[in-house]
Amino acid sequence: MPAAAPKPANSNSAAPAATPMMAQYWVLKEKAGDCLLFYRMGDFFELFFDDAKAAAATLDIALTSRGEHEGQPVAMCGVPVHAAEGYLARLIRAGHRVAIAEQVETPAEAKARGGSKALVARAIVRFVTAGTLTEESLLEGRSANRLAALAEIGSEGAVAIAAADISTGRFEVVAVRPEAVDAELARLSPSELLVSESAGELPMSSARQLVRRPPSDFSSTTAQKRLEAFFGVQTLDGFGAFSRGEIAAMGALVAYLDHVGTGAPTFLQPPVRHLASGRMAIDAATRESLELVRTMAGSREGSLLGTIDRTVTAAGARLLADDLASPLTDKAAILDRLDLVDALARDALWRGDLRAALRALPDAGRALGRLVAGRGGPRDLAQLRDALGGARLLRERLARRPDLPPLLARLLPGLDGHGALVDELSRALIDTPPVDAAQGGYIAEGYDHALDALRDTARDGRKAIAALETGYRDRTGIASLKIRHNGVLGYHVEVPAKYADALMAPESGFAHRQTLAGVVRFNSADLHEAASRVTQAGVHAVAAEAAHLEALTEAATARREQIAASCDVLARLDVAAALADHAMSHNWCRPDLADTPCLDVAGGRHPVVEAALAKSGERFVPNDVSLSDTDRLWLVTGPNMGGKSTFLRQNALIVVLAQAGGFVPAASAKLGLVDKLFSRVGASDNLARGRSTFMVEMVETAAILAQATPQSFVILDEVGRGTSTYDGLALAWSVVEAVHEVNRCRCLFATHYHELTRLAETLDALSLHHVRAREWQGDLVLLHELADGPADRSYGLAVARLAGVPASVVKRAEAVLAKLEAGREKTGGLAAGLDDLPLFAATLVAAPAAAKDGLRDALAAIDPDALAPREALEALYALKRILTDERP
Repeated sequence: MPAAAPKPANSNSAAPAATPMMAQYWVLKEKAGDCLLFYRMGDFFELFFDDAKAAAATLDIALTSRGEHEGQPVAMCGVPVHAAEGYLARLIRAGHRVAIAEQVETPAEAKARGGSKALVARAIVRFVTAGTLTEESLLEGRSANRLAALAEIGSEGAVAIAAADISTGRFEVVAVRPEAVDAELARLSPSELLVSESAGELPMSSARQLVRRPPSDFSSTTAQKRLEAFFGVQTLDGFGAFSRGEIAAMGALVAYLDHVGTGAPTFLQPPVRHLASGRMAIDAATRESLELVRTMAGSREGSLLGTIDRTVTAAGARLLADDLASPLTDKAAILDRLDLVDALARDALWRGDLRAALRALPDAGRALGRLVAGRGGPRDLAQLRDALGGARLLRERLARRPDLPPLLARLLPGLDGHGALVDELSRALIDTPPVDAAQGGYIAEGYDHALDALRDTARDGRKAIAALETGYRDRTGIASLKIRHNGVLGYHVEVPAKYADALMAPESGFAHRQTLAGVVRFNSADLHEAASRVTQAGVHAVAAEAAHLEALTEAATARREQIAASCDVLARLDVAAALADHAMSHNWCRPDLADTPCLDVAGGRHPVVEAALAKSGERFVPNDVSLSDTDRLWLVTGPNMGGKSTFLRQNALIVVLAQAGGFVPAASAKLGLVDKLFSRVGASDNLARGRSTFMVEMVETAAILAQATPQSFVILDEVGRGTSTYDGLALAWSVVEAVHEVNRCRCLFATHYHELTRLAETLDALSLHHVRAREWQGDLVLLHELADGPADRSYGLAVARLAGVPASVVKRAEAVLAKLEAGREKTGGLAAGLDDLPLFAATLVAAPAAAKDGLRDALAAIDPDALAPREALEALYALKRILTDERP
């Protein structure tokens, strides 16, 4: 009597008695959880129930049924095993996670174990998730693919984020303040984010998938033991001084990798601990508005990265994206990068030779990741051979150059040390090994004499079989007789059905094997003998090659860290050469770094807009900016489409490019290092969180006012435009004062509120500027040039006319405008009386202090998770005393 099957994880009804196969399926489905289960049946992966419905809808494949469950047909669909990777890629991109259940024994083994009716054993051998991909077909070659884990230790007051790209082994961890979590996750842009099931409010992040994991995974004590076991060390001190939160985050990430890989090895380099202060802080809204590595539509094309990327290797492209996402704040490190770019920029021949050499190198970093994970093959070993061999030659050529830039001199030794491995791989592998190792043929002749002998035996046997075919034709007189091979019968004789009778005779020497429509198949003793020699030699040869493949893979993975370091050096060289090449072809300059907050740019340009205009044959109009301690806030006015927003963004991008270590689109540029970059340029509704456009604008503005420091750079565009005129003007007025008096940062502020120009009379470090425009014979001419002083007027109606608003509407608007302006002359306008207001700082002093609530403050200071029992009791007594003291 069959056992009752477990309830499937995606079914709401109790499972009835089931067949052995479905009982096995449901056990595996319970382990798969919320993942789609790929259940191996012969040459297909089958999906059932809701999994089948979800997969069929995503993959656009036929949904069928098989048997019944509670009287209803069981939904079912399947994909061929040989084409599974393509289907997996589509499922992962659609946001699904997949568990792979493979047959872990052969039908013969199952029969020997449990008789003729025994079910082949199956087990989940791997989980395929967005953050744990290694297959080349599932990854974007020029983009990193990160898995991140977030851990918070209340007593530390910080949030730790560990991130790894297991396709290359890069592993990093950073601790940030809670308010900076969103910005850090926006920088990392993980495909998957791991959080504890006990975590409270989750950060809004750009992670494609959010995965909750057991709280035990985030225990710092067990995490430390897990990490020490993973890296095979007695202590983590050799990697750095990690906090409890950082250890918890890294341990949770490693635990998840062990879960999805079902214990299979995973490639992670030793973790690198970063300091949040070592990078420019850029929040998610700023990254989105500046379109650093992706446009607002999610495309690489049209972003800053897509515009300037001239890297010739996939690893270089990934590193360039990281550089733009994480500009440095360490002056010495920035200068090192600039020196290398500068040297390559000044020597076009050297740069061209270097780029040509790099272009020929394969993506060894990801090949190494596949090999360590057990999913690699001979093609991956060949990629290591070619990349490391090319790196060795490149190192020898570069070392002969005099006066190497300091960064290059430090990097070059990282390309050494792989000579023995490269030589071994060169002797062992053919020039272009096959992707699939199952059929052999990838070990070179002369590497293993015993293997060569087996191949000779197989070749001689095939020659003997060809001779047999000729002899059989002559002996039987059947010219159409052929010796064929298939996976069922092996080698056999095949003749058309009309000639079969002659071979059926007992004295013919042939034994009948199979009759098909139109042909009949036979065997013979001498063919069987020759075929046995070929088959046995072939099997032994494939086994010998597999043994060599395993040994070569072990030799390569034993040097995983050194190989990964060499790949990093090649990527850095590629980025420097690409930035130099782009700079020279687009007339960019090397920025100077100052020790004081400033931004002095002559002839600055927006790289993306300039590139777009160049395609249509138009010229970008460059503009200057000069921000210093005495002139740190520019108020920019002028018409829509005049170039205000472009001017703001281009200066923010110049700061990013400079601190990423690259040249900038300008005639000259000098800047003091920026610790935080903020952009409040444009906004849209966030319906998912119930926020209007104006609310989004205010949230972003609040973040700027709360976090910007005197070393920050802020661009603000049209603050206050999302509400009524009076409210908007009041908010914009107050924000300008706050930035000037409190934050005291470098700031470009674009506005249509001309009333704000009065602030120049009271704010010493504020200056007025405008984008020029002229009306000529009723048409508006936008000059896109920045000039000193305020704009003479708004040109709003002229822009409306330019946009195609009906003439009757524009004419009516002119009449209304004339009436409003006449009223403004009489009343003093919107800003009437604002001259009498005290300065922002005085308003702060005069503001009444909020009533103190001692009990609430004491409660807010308690972290229950960090209290011992005795401390909790003492805290309770303290709260009682406060309550007694505050009673009237």
